[in-house]
Amino acid sequence: MNKLGKKNIIIPIILILLVGTIFFFATRNNANETQVQYKQFMREVENGNVSEVYISTKETMQFKLKDGKIFITENPRSLNLKETLLLSGVKVYERDLKSPAELIILITIAGSLVSAFIYLTLKNSKSKGGAFRLSSIDVEATQNTGLTFEDIAGNFEAKESIKELVDFIKTPEKYAKFKARMPRGVILYGPPGTGKTLMAKALASEAGVPFFAVNGSDFVQIYVGVGAGRIRDLFKKAKEKGKAVIFIDEIDAIGEKRSMRADGGSDERDQTLNALLSEMSGFKNSEGIVVIAATNRLDTLDEALLRPGRFDRHIEVNLPDVKDRQRILELYCKDKPMAHDVDLYKIAQLTVYFSGAKLENLVNEAAILAVKENSEYITMEHLDKALSIVIAGSEKKNKDIIKEDDRKITAYHEAGHALITKLTSNSLVRKITIIPSTKGAGGYTLTIPEDKTYHTKRGLLDMIKIYIAGRAAEEIIFGEENITTGASNDIQKVTEIVLGMFKDYGMFKETGLLNYSVIQEHTQIDSKTIVEQANHLVSNLYDEVKEMIIENIDKLNILANELLEKETIYEEDINRILA
Repeated sequence: MNKLGKKNIIIPIILILLVGTIFFFATRNNANETQVQYKQFMREVENGNVSEVYISTKETMQFKLKDGKIFITENPRSLNLKETLLLSGVKVYERDLKSPAELIILITIAGSLVSAFIYLTLKNSKSKGGAFRLSSIDVEATQNTGLTFEDIAGNFEAKESIKELVDFIKTPEKYAKFKARMPRGVILYGPPGTGKTLMAKALASEAGVPFFAVNGSDFVQIYVGVGAGRIRDLFKKAKEKGKAVIFIDEIDAIGEKRSMRADGGSDERDQTLNALLSEMSGFKNSEGIVVIAATNRLDTLDEALLRPGRFDRHIEVNLPDVKDRQRILELYCKDKPMAHDVDLYKIAQLTVYFSGAKLENLVNEAAILAVKENSEYITMEHLDKALSIVIAGSEKKNKDIIKEDDRKITAYHEAGHALITKLTSNSLVRKITIIPSTKGAGGYTLTIPEDKTYHTKRGLLDMIKIYIAGRAAEEIIFGEENITTGASNDIQKVTEIVLGMFKDYGMFKETGLLNYSVIQEHTQIDSKTIVEQANHLVSNLYDEVKEMIIENIDKLNILANELLEKETIYEEDINRILA
């Protein structure tokens, strides 16, 4: 049971015990008092046995005998009663007699009230101080991340740049002697899953210093000043350790360009960013503290954050090439039982544009498949199935509900993609299937693109043709009125590519060598011309694709029929049909 649950149970238990105690003593007190008639009371007074009498406005009054016994009797409320008693040598008190039991009850009630008051006061004080407590960030230093640079494959240049910081953290005095200022901050930028966090952990581990890991969103609050307070608290904790690595993931959450914000600037974000800049400027050269930040969008960060003295080094962490992918796969397969015929280089060739995280997921999916099949080893078949799962999702088991017409439409749609891929590019068509997947696809064509650093204009135009080939095949085979919604994702991809060509890459004379995304940041632009030009381009490409399909209609039919018969066909069959 958690602490909060224990506190909530203790309070009712205390109240129950309190009520029980009061009831017990009250009952006991009433039971000990015997009522006698007023006549007997007066007789005891005349005999000199009564020592004290307690008169009140109640219907009864209490009296105490000299032997200590207490009784109650009727209260006559006569004017001369007190005088009569005093003349008889009896002490008279105009109040009720307080027995020890009643005193205990009163003390208990008073103590409970005081305790409740103190508890509520402290609770209210804590709630009022909540805003201040929010300024303290909940982060603990990791003393040993368990990672070294040997555990990270690929990105050799990025690793070398990071390794230089190890000596600076270990012996900052050596650099201070020569008035050399080592980087106070390093920004790692690149696609998601490329190992930015791993590099920061490896740096802390190699340097043997505490590692503080936070996310940019940890500093984003609705209360003005909280984010800045958390920044100061984070750096205070790091300075207490003497030497440390601070890692801020997704720094664009607080470091975004102020002019880019839709609300024209946020006081809270500005204060948080200013606090970060101030803390980084306040480092002494002798302090072995390095701030590592990670982002997927370097272009969105504020210039004040990127200038020398803050984040001095900007290191790109790219997607791995084929050799790096092989090394990463070998790293993740090192401790797993692998079949002797597993060719990781071939898997590396098939995983173009895969990040390190995606490759790890691929190996993990293959391991899960091997366990499900009670296999002793992970085989190439497991890795091949895992590749399909990572890209398109698992195959749906229940295929009986799929109508024959839908299967036929899917077969021609996917055959269109494969046909145009082989006719326009050097990409490898690894697999075509019309089995629906758990990611919502009715079928898919698994194409392995060429491993390139840049995309040419011709290559992008061919990519558009491949995407619209499925819709073109549907129109040719089933008619213009029977095209389906199956091309929605293809059309989305085409739109992204063609707008990028016009707006960002300056690939057409009609729009010139201008970046319209930059223009749009500073002023409103009329996008009508861009949309018209983009639509005209795609329409022309669509007509070209239809002509290509009509010229190769026999190959399209053979591919589609093979798919209807086998549901899934592989590279060898595809090459044989299209040879």
